[in-house]
Amino acid sequence: MLNMAMIGGGGLLSIGQTHRIAAEATGQIRLVAGVFSSDPARSRQAGLAYGIDPARAYADVPALLAGERDRVDGADFVTIVTPNHLHYPAAAASLEAGLAVMSDKPMTARFDEARRLAALVNETGRPFAVSYPYGGFAAVRAARAMIAEGELGAVRKVSATYAQGWLASASGDAQAAWRVDPVRSGVGGCIADIGVHAFHLTEFVSGLHVSRIMADLGSVVPGRTLDDDCAVLLRFENDARGTILASQIEAGEGNRLRLRCDGEAASLVWTLADPHALTLHPIDGASFRLSFEEAAPAIACPPGVHHAEGYMAAFAALYRDFAAVLQGNAAPLLPGVQEGLRGMAFIATAVAASRAQSGWVDLAL
Repeated sequence: MLNMAMIGGGGLLSIGQTHRIAAEATGQIRLVAGVFSSDPARSRQAGLAYGIDPARAYADVPALLAGERDRVDGADFVTIVTPNHLHYPAAAASLEAGLAVMSDKPMTARFDEARRLAALVNETGRPFAVSYPYGGFAAVRAARAMIAEGELGAVRKVSATYAQGWLASASGDAQAAWRVDPVRSGVGGCIADIGVHAFHLTEFVSGLHVSRIMADLGSVVPGRTLDDDCAVLLRFENDARGTILASQIEAGEGNRLRLRCDGEAASLVWTLADPHALTLHPIDGASFRLSFEEAAPAIACPPGVHHAEGYMAAFAALYRDFAAVLQGNAAPLLPGVQEGLRGMAFIATAVAASRAQSGWVDLAL
């Protein structure tokens, strides 16, 4: 059994609950320790809610790393589920302490931090993963395999749309507050929150890297500093075209995610609304639906949290892959430090290019 420590995740409706449930659903991981809040009292309270030993609900990250280092049953890895500005310091300290890291996306708040973190991962040799859960759906992984095997022919275009409406007004809950704050969120708003998911999907499924982008990011809600509505044109390494449309100001939208890949022989479509299926559109022939029902049992979401059917099982697939890596096995579909670095390059380049109205620019690491 692998022992997990968590940094962040103190709220009962937080992403921390999602990570814990997904990790423990593998049957290979258990949450044993954490710093669940910057407030020591709240950290202790969250530890009680998670059902861990009160002595292992620490006041801060240095105390966590020191306390777990001295235990025979200490943590094997750390999961980071804080606001973005705390990702880098928590990950760096954990890696330097000899622990593997699973980080929520985006990998860091700023691109220079991502570069330093990538160098540290290479230096320490510790396993590092980024939680892009949509790549854990069986249908999404099947789409990647179909394209790699040439079933669509050469890829011509890849388009991803991710729409939400919960930031359509200036008001919001605590989760909204830090996401629109450049100090805690970093340089990107919507582009860093959901746009980077769409970016990862385009590269993960197509098997291609984006080489150039043209970005138009807007702050639609008055008074908002960070972007809340994004449109990005893509050019892939094989000269295929692509688009990413990401918005959090589309009133009435809950969590609508759609990916389409067009090839010279066929096109395929995956949607979060029908996550266990792909629709294949041959250029010469009738369209049909392919079903990829999850073999794993359904995993309930945390109370009060609403995700698409199969989301928790897809999240658990990442943790199964991560457990495999920690046990010395290969997990080629697990998003690692390079995927995290590419995501941060996309965010930083899109923000800078949009502000400068630069037109087409290279996506460089």
